Amino acid sequence: MDIEIRKLTVELLEDYLLFFDTYENCYCTCYSSDNHEGKDFSKKETRRKHAVQYVSNGMIQGYLAYSDNQVVGWCNANDRKDCLKCEGWKVMLSSVSIFESDLEVKIKSVFCFTIAPDFRRKGISALLLEQVCEDAAKDGFDCVEAYPNKNFIDTFHDHMGPVELYVKYGFVTHEEAGDKVAMRKYL
Repeated sequence: MDIEIRKLTVELLEDYLLFFDTYENCYCTCYSSDNHEGKDFSKKETRRKHAVQYVSNGMIQGYLAYSDNQVVGWCNANDRKDCLKCEGWKVMLSSVSIFESDLEVKIKSVFCFTIAPDFRRKGISALLLEQVCEDAAKDGFDCVEAYPNKNFIDTFHDHMGPVELYVKYGFVTHEEAGDKVAMRKYL
């Protein structure tokens, strides 16, 4: 199976939307550099509309995995400092500490993986993570950070990937935060 990883660009918007229309209608809008204060994400149509805006403006960043020119996976990876006011951070990651010293560290955050059901457990998340780390190093980031659950429940609740994935690729525990583990790989 040949998998190609491509960085999300506005030219890939239609592929991105089709993937989320088909597999996961969250459109990953809760992890973007937008301040979500007062915005409604309760309906699929609204999330899709926000996704178009966010991809067009570079507010959602990440990578698409392709097999035979069809998107089979997604990884949201954004600059952490730009996402501290997003809905995902406020709801799911508020227990992760924001240390004063971290504000001077350039951190690329991995917020989620979405893999098409027929392509799960085939190493696509690992390929996406490798690309995030490679590009983060090239782009001058100090580290890549991820926030998996301490204990794997299922793919719905563990959209940030399992702890073991990060350990395998050189991440270490930076902080235990409630039911999450903030893990870092220094570049």
